[in-house]
Amino acid sequence: MKRFKDILCVVEAGEACEPALERAVTLAENNHASLTVVDVTERVVTGIGKPEGGPISADLQAAMVGVQAQVLEILVNPYRKRIKIKTKVLVGTPFLEIIREVLHNGRDLVIKIPETQDWLDRLFGSDDMHLLRKCPCPVWLIKPQAPKAYRCILAAVDVGDDYPPAELESRRMLNRRILEIASSLALADFAELHVVHAWYAVGESTMRMRTPEEQVTDYVEQVGRHHAASLNAFLHDVASSQGQDALDFLKPRTHLVKGWARKEIPALAKRIEADLIVMGTVARTGVPGFIMGNTAETILNQIDCSVLAIKPPGFITPVTLEG
Repeated sequence: MKRFKDILCVVEAGEACEPALERAVTLAENNHASLTVVDVTERVVTGIGKPEGGPISADLQAAMVGVQAQVLEILVNPYRKRIKIKTKVLVGTPFLEIIREVLHNGRDLVIKIPETQDWLDRLFGSDDMHLLRKCPCPVWLIKPQAPKAYRCILAAVDVGDDYPPAELESRRMLNRRILEIASSLALADFAELHVVHAWYAVGESTMRMRTPEEQVTDYVEQVGRHHAASLNAFLHDVASSQGQDALDFLKPRTHLVKGWARKEIPALAKRIEADLIVMGTVARTGVPGFIMGNTAETILNQIDCSVLAIKPPGFITPVTLEG
């Protein structure tokens, strides 16, 4: 994945961070990229009647940052033999400060473990979802129990063409980036690569109430063939530009599944025991109000594996550098 040159790894003290940190160090090492490892501490809130930023709160904040900086150094030191690593403690709301760090320093990848939340029956918590919705660069959330090398990687693409021309081009570029990154990772880890596209025939259920079954079947089969041709054309296009040798070596397994993506993609990920899903997370481009599509959000709330989430070109984060 030569495209990543400035990696930001977000950690919390503890062994659970090791898969994310190891992955970040290895990726930076292989790509000759810079690596910054950060922890985030909440801002100290002053008590009632005490001024904001007063001496007591300032001293407490500095002490908290100092302790976390020491713990961060202990965590990172074993890896300094391999590459140069910068460390930093950010102060504030975690997802906001991480995104501001990306904006301010031009980071091109965020790697972190999901936040701890034993009480919820899903992998990603509130801060994770904010990052997935709003961070302008790719976000790679790595499960604490993730294997050191992935065995199975799933690239989720949408090759449907029922979109406005401007959005269609943006989706094509996003699909290409998803497959290129997934292929690079699969090559690096000697993993199986799977590519999935979910489709459905618009109006099928309505037609079944008033149209002969034979006509409905013909219509659905025609739509299915169209999506199959679109997926094959996309794979051929990527192979032509990326190099046929890589895809020939990987021999990706394609899954053209009929049904709603929000249901079929998590089901497929579970069935093939995917270690990682590479997917896009934005429904519309260039509009701050459209942060994450309902389909992407529903998928993320159902999966139990690591995810590398990618924004399309033209994405505008609603987060600003100023608090």
